[in-house]
Amino acid sequence: MSTKTSFPTRPLGRSDMSITRIGLGAWAMGGNDWAIGWGPQDDTDSIAAIRLAVDRGINWIDTAAVYGLGHSEEIVGRALAQMSPGERPYVFTKCGLTWSADQRQATPRRNGAPASIRREVEASLRRLGVERIDLYQMHWPAGDGTPLEAYWQELLDLKQAGKVRAVGLSNHNLAQLQDAEALGHVESLQPPFSAIQRSAAADLIPWCAQNGTGVIVYSPMQSGLLSGGFTAERAQALRQDDWRSRNAEFKAPNLARNLALAEALKPIAERHGATQAAVAIAWTLAWPGVTGAIVGARNAAQVDGVVGAAELELDADDMARIANAIELTGAGFGPLRPEDDSGALPANLFA
Repeated sequence: MSTKTSFPTRPLGRSDMSITRIGLGAWAMGGNDWAIGWGPQDDTDSIAAIRLAVDRGINWIDTAAVYGLGHSEEIVGRALAQMSPGERPYVFTKCGLTWSADQRQATPRRNGAPASIRREVEASLRRLGVERIDLYQMHWPAGDGTPLEAYWQELLDLKQAGKVRAVGLSNHNLAQLQDAEALGHVESLQPPFSAIQRSAAADLIPWCAQNGTGVIVYSPMQSGLLSGGFTAERAQALRQDDWRSRNAEFKAPNLARNLALAEALKPIAERHGATQAAVAIAWTLAWPGVTGAIVGARNAAQVDGVVGAAELELDADDMARIANAIELTGAGFGPLRPEDDSGALPANLFA
């Protein structure tokens, strides 16, 4: 495939891929007919969003088998089928969450059994319509008693067999990351990371930077809270089939703090001629060790609002202003900003 793009790229760890600073996230494209959906979603809008993101220069899409219980991968596959081989972006997906077709609203199970993963990769390849998955990630640590060593070895074996190009972990802690690395290199880590949820900066991101592991962060806008388009009224009106209606960050007292932080991003956005959403994303990309950020979009208009983050560079003054806003609002938890140029941690690093 071609990696030609108008946006700057960074190497994804020690893999042979270089990726744009943002990638398109396809969670919401799974629709609402499952336990952790984002409400109703139009498939035509999803395909239009994928098409525009690729046309604008984004060179990777992140999805998962569990999103919409296979539906997100099917939509990505439909979009890929409309592109020539040279146009196609890298496709990243995940395994380790399984479900029953007759219990769509049940919480997916964390399944690490190697035989299950082998079935999952074949199903993902079929839904995506590709011969090889570019990055295959264990979505969560197994909850069925399977040791990490067993499921990580299975992913390494899938790479050796040519089913996948690179392998990584999502939502794993530092000890688990180290255990996996002892078996075979972890090429990518996918943690949650935003100006609200900052804990990955304390240990995971620095470890990855030191060990040649790429980092693609998810929820850089904290699921829309930092986008500049969210309000208390909108949070209260979230549908029952939108998982955010049950999330603590969308309820008092966290909601008011989070929205105050989002408001503090507005003057920085105005100074750069960018959107608040782009500033929120660029904040995550300003941390050394972060390779790229997954940005969810449900339609072409949302892609237009965030694609500028692929080139937006925040300076030290921007980062200091955001750190001060985090302290003032009391939003979230974790380090406030990266180390300064001397390598020293700034004062009041932890909120």
